[in-house]
Amino acid sequence: MELEMAAEDLKSVLNRLRRAQGQLAGIIRMLEDGRDCEDVITQLSAVSKALDRAGFAIIATGLQSCMADGAADVADRDAMKLRLEKLFLSLA
Repeated sequence: MELEMAAEDLKSVLNRLRRAQGQLAGIIRMLEDGRDCEDVITQLSAVSKALDRAGFAIIATGLQSCMADGAADVADRDAMKLRLEKLFLSLA
């Protein structure tokens, strides 16, 4: 399945991933600086949620594409459903 995203959706996902990248760099600095455990865990939680939201947005795009393709035969739809379900569960 090739990922095709509208420009606005792609921009949103990329922004989320860049934000998570910045948060992760901050966590590394926090650890190197010997920061408080609670602060580090709070930031780890934030980066994890940002990554989850980006992943769910990508999966939602796949679902939307799958639903829009009404011409696919039943076997293709079933295979796509299983693939998307597997992707979704990998984030859960």
